[in-house]
Amino acid sequence: MMRLPAIPLAARLPIVSAAILGLVGLVASQAVMGALVEMQNRHLRETLTARIDALALALGPAVLREDVWETFDILDRASGAGGRLPTLRSTVADRTGTVIASSHPDTDPVGAQLAPAIDAAVPVADLSVSGKAAAVSVAAPLLYQGQQVGILVSRVDLSALLAERRATRATLLAGNAVAILLLGGIGYALIRRGLRPVAVLSTHLSGMGDDPQPVPERAFPRDRELARLFFTYNRMVDAVRDRAETDRRIAERERYVSLGRLSSSLAHEINNPLGGLMNAVDTLRHYKDRPDVAGPAIDLLDRGLRHLRDVTRAALQTHRGDHAAAPLSAADFEDLRMLIEPEIGRRAQRLDWRLGEIPEERGGLPAGPVRQIALNLLLNASEGAGAGGVVCFAAREEAGALRLCVCDTGPGLPASAVARLLSDVPPVNGGGFGLRLVRDLTTGLGGAIDHARRDGRTEIRIVLPLREEA
Repeated sequence: MMRLPAIPLAARLPIVSAAILGLVGLVASQAVMGALVEMQNRHLRETLTARIDALALALGPAVLREDVWETFDILDRASGAGGRLPTLRSTVADRTGTVIASSHPDTDPVGAQLAPAIDAAVPVADLSVSGKAAAVSVAAPLLYQGQQVGILVSRVDLSALLAERRATRATLLAGNAVAILLLGGIGYALIRRGLRPVAVLSTHLSGMGDDPQPVPERAFPRDRELARLFFTYNRMVDAVRDRAETDRRIAERERYVSLGRLSSSLAHEINNPLGGLMNAVDTLRHYKDRPDVAGPAIDLLDRGLRHLRDVTRAALQTHRGDHAAAPLSAADFEDLRMLIEPEIGRRAQRLDWRLGEIPEERGGLPAGPVRQIALNLLLNASEGAGAGGVVCFAAREEAGALRLCVCDTGPGLPASAVARLLSDVPPVNGGGFGLRLVRDLTTGLGGAIDHARRDGRTEIRIVLPLREEA
């Protein structure tokens, strides 16, 4: 279903106001037209009543004598004095309905029966201007000296009243239209001017992104409430910047903290083969002419140098900033295993390492954040497991997501550590940045964290949704 484009607030409010104004104008116009119709009907009845009374006074003697010519002369002279209600035709009949005289004898000849016209005529008391009829027939008894001497049937022209009604309706409609357009335009200008500060604030909000910009003080509105809103927005921008800077410093600090925690184990991992490498070099120096002695020394030297290269490469890729955007691969987890094994060995622990299918280019997950998440959880698990404990790690793709699981056989995380991992509770006394970094990185990748204690083990599960291919 196609959605209509949204109407801006600066236009929506004047439109609503104009609609309300139009509704009020329509109701007022109906009231005015109703009053006009009532006034016209009253004027029509009063005018015709006065006219019939005057004609009855003039026609009474002629009708009693049944004087056709005098009756015709009176009707002929009365037909031209109608004013706004001209009489189109007037006919006088006796009490039996026989025509005595008519202003149009060709239509109502003398002696004809006027009964059908009398039946179709409307009494003066029931007369009203309605519909589109331009003329109406009116029947009224002719009373002379308190007695009915005949019947008067007149055809009255109502076109002037109908024209007046149409003119009044057109004037009301035109006035309402002009008022709606004028007041709507004024309202639009005033509302747009009043909403200009809101538009400025909306522009800054929509363009915040990663680097929100404060509103300059010179752009603050004069209105006190809106100025307070701008001031609050600038304070929010400062808070967002401070939070971003704090997060950056925390992440940078945690990188070096984790590197420092591994340094002792890595030093032991490097120093152990160095002794053998020095012995191999000394052997080559003294027995370079004996291939049977130099060959094994060269092989030992090659294996030791390759091991040192792998260890240093793994450490550099974990803590090097330019590696953060590289796509995740199975080799990243092998590097993590190489980094954590010295720490595991130093504590005489057992490492249960299970690596399933890992999405590489298809998943689109960045290697840096995922490695940092896994390394912090492994270091935390190794510290929690204690000497002789067990640390477990599992990673696999399942249901369109990368699932990581780190567990240990230690006594479990304290409530404050769980709160830092699962909520936004700030670290206390300068500690707990590793778990907070895990939460921030997981949230930044759109993932979810679950913590549980099962069968004497602490389990932390991370679910990171894979990005679909473009």
